[in-house]
Amino acid sequence: MEQGTEVRFLGQDPETGKSILVVPAPGGQLERIADIATLETASVLAALVGEILEDGTANEGELSAFVPALYEALCDVVRVTARLLDSD
Repeated sequence: MEQGTEVRFLGQDPETGKSILVVPAPGGQLERIADIATLETASVLAALVGEILEDGTANEGELSAFVPALYEALCDVVRVTARLLDSD
């Protein structure tokens, strides 16, 4: 996908609960907000999975349910990190 054409998640509308999606301009404020949302989402997911692993009661089927979400979060964080490192 071309730079600047990627649909990004900004968060949830507190009134409707709907996802807020944008196609931010490279280097703009919306891109920064989307980067923060990406990192926050990955942090929450990592904390949740970490607590489940520490608890030790989840079975393999339950844990495998997190694999797609973890993969997506990891890919998003890698994309953000690569772009930020490239801009330095």
